[in-house]
Amino acid sequence: MKPADPGTYQPPPDTGLDIIYQDEALLILNKPSGLLSVPGRGVDKQDCLARRVQARIADAMIVHRLDMDTSGIMIMARGADMHRALNRLFQQREIGKRYIALVAGRLDPPTGTIRLPLITDWPNRPRQKVDHRLGKPSVTHYRLLSYQPEQVCSRVELIPETGRSHQLRVHMLALGHVILGDNLYAEGENRQRAPRLLLHASELSLRHPLTGEPLRFTSEPPF
Repeated sequence: MKPADPGTYQPPPDTGLDIIYQDEALLILNKPSGLLSVPGRGVDKQDCLARRVQARIADAMIVHRLDMDTSGIMIMARGADMHRALNRLFQQREIGKRYIALVAGRLDPPTGTIRLPLITDWPNRPRQKVDHRLGKPSVTHYRLLSYQPEQVCSRVELIPETGRSHQLRVHMLALGHVILGDNLYAEGENRQRAPRLLLHASELSLRHPLTGEPLRFTSEPPF
């Protein structure tokens, strides 16, 4: 199956919310691949996770985003006070995130850190690119989890320190191991090898903004 055309938006059907955790301060949800986190430009891009959640939980507010094609864990605030509190935690890098991806080839070395400055590739937006003069600093730690020789691909753990747009996708491309099914950055066979971007937000950890209790949420990737 071929990945969706990046120029069209075909969100998955609304079959209800996949809520991992909910209390008076926050929501933890699983976002499906192919669904925008927030409304996009144009009347055809208004269906998104934020709108679906707010139709059911009126005080829910977006704190961060996942790429449309990325699946996995997202956190939403309950009300303006919690929105400010969670924003502070993100700004202070006190919310931990972990992703799982399937990438082309075998990672060697099996662990490392990518430090590359990123900027929007304006003639080709929404693509991002490495720009050592104007780009904003971005840091990703990676670790090989397993190698699948029959598919010539690697399952990797990605832990971002920063949250630049498309950071994990561009970092893996720059490393020479593009994420499979990426309809923006992969070419040829690597783009066709999966019906979606094989990138999943699999873990999120933080201290509860009201109680200070350490929380850790996980979500298994569907690939």
